Amino acid sequence: MRKQGFWPWVRRALLKAALAWVVLTALPVLVLRWVPPLTSAFMLEAKWRALRAGERGYRTDYHWVAYRLISPQAGIAAVASEDQTFPFNHGFDFHAIDDAIRAAERGGRLRGASTITQQVAKNLFLWGGRSWIRKGIEAYLTVLIDVLWPKQRVLEVYLNIAQFGHGIFGVQAAAERFFHEPAARLTPEQAALLAAVLPDPVHWHIADPSPFVRWRQQWLLHQMHDLGGPAYLDARRPPRLAR
Repeated sequence: MRKQGFWPWVRRALLKAALAWVVLTALPVLVLRWVPPLTSAFMLEAKWRALRAGERGYRTDYHWVAYRLISPQAGIAAVASEDQTFPFNHGFDFHAIDDAIRAAERGGRLRGASTITQQVAKNLFLWGGRSWIRKGIEAYLTVLIDVLWPKQRVLEVYLNIAQFGHGIFGVQAAAERFFHEPAARLTPEQAALLAAVLPDPVHWHIADPSPFVRWRQQWLLHQMHDLGGPAYLDARRPPRLAR
């Protein structure tokens, strides 16, 4: 009888623990659907690394702005650079993941295939690194964000917390630092230059762009045009041609 009573108790305890985990993790995600984040895990991690390196003058340059105050060119540039299926995917781009795996199997370097939603989950809540535990939590948070946030909110948060340089986070801080303009006035060329460094904002520079960064800027301008410009962000059907 004791054994029969023990296992149902274990099942109930595990169920309660699982429900508590879902509630405790879903609640902050739900709150951030409306409340601007004060900071992000990546901002805190960058500050910690700078302090450990002895950069006493380091500061985080981060200025939140509402989506309506960000140039649509910044949005389409980010999508063209990081996640061209963004308007249509549900947090994951399985074709990109499959392509990355196949490329690695052929001997190439395992490249990233993270969507904008995945990057928001990672940058907002998690630490750096490539452990399976972190990737698992990232996938779980990605699902929560995709379910609880509209697409516009995902892109709004991404544009505000993405890193564009050493200590520079968000398009408003980047636009003011590099172009002396607010994010609302970003031109296609400026937005493409900002998006060009997104894969590696620590080593690729906006103030002194390398020939490769300039090449990426021009490539992104073509991608932005081919996708249909900012109107693509409100599209309801995926394009017929694959990326």
